[in-house]
Amino acid sequence: MEASRDDFVIAIRSAFIQRGNKQRFSLFFLLILSILLLVLGRFNFSAINYIKVSVNELVYRSSFIVSVPENYLIDSYIKLTDHFTYYDHYQELKKENKKLKSNIENNNYIISENDRLKKIIDDYIIVSDEIIAKVLIDKQSPFLRSIIINKGSKDKIKLGMAVLDGEFLVGKIVEVNYTTSRVLLLSDLNSKIPVTIEPEGYQSILSGTGKNDGVIQYSKENISLEDGNTVYTSGSGAIFKSGIPIGKILEKKNVIYFSDFSQLRFVKIIAFEKGEN
Repeated sequence: MEASRDDFVIAIRSAFIQRGNKQRFSLFFLLILSILLLVLGRFNFSAINYIKVSVNELVYRSSFIVSVPENYLIDSYIKLTDHFTYYDHYQELKKENKKLKSNIENNNYIISENDRLKKIIDDYIIVSDEIIAKVLIDKQSPFLRSIIINKGSKDKIKLGMAVLDGEFLVGKIVEVNYTTSRVLLLSDLNSKIPVTIEPEGYQSILSGTGKNDGVIQYSKENISLEDGNTVYTSGSGAIFKSGIPIGKILEKKNVIYFSDFSQLRFVKIIAFEKGEN
């Protein structure tokens, strides 16, 4: 009984040894075959080239077939991820579009409300295109402070039009010829315009002094003006629109203009009129 059991173990062991020899032989054979193919490939044999091409094609096709399921899973994952990404991006764009539409509607409402309020308070609106004119030298002016510009009636210049240096008021048209016009500056003794003094909102009259500054006149006696307060046109008297900056208060009553009238080279001419209700 014991002898038969030993014979069985010996038979199994012999089988494993034979199998190991076969595996070692197979690996050795493949190694020798590979070296042989490499050596013969250097001699450019047609048969060897066909074998190499066939082996390469077989390996490529096999790897392609094996990788198909993996590539399919990867592509599916990428498409699914992109789908959710595109959807999230679409939702964000949808929210931004809705917000922009809301802002546009709000802006349109504000613009229409602003126009309505301007008409209610009888504010002035611009009724002409801006005309840029060059300042000419005037040595024979009957005024203390006036300038000549190179625009006249042929350029649609009219009496009373406002003259600005950038955004600051400097005077108004008081004489119009065909090719030239005269501008009465705010600093002239004959210049008197209604103004608003901010931030208090006091209403007053700004008069020229014949020098480089102006003076506040005809204001209430109990008002207190502070240095640095800003002077704007008030829009009263049907002369200019309200809110055009002029200068700042200095020493309680005097006004220092924002523009230096002695350095004017080009000015802007604009006409205003009250908006219709």
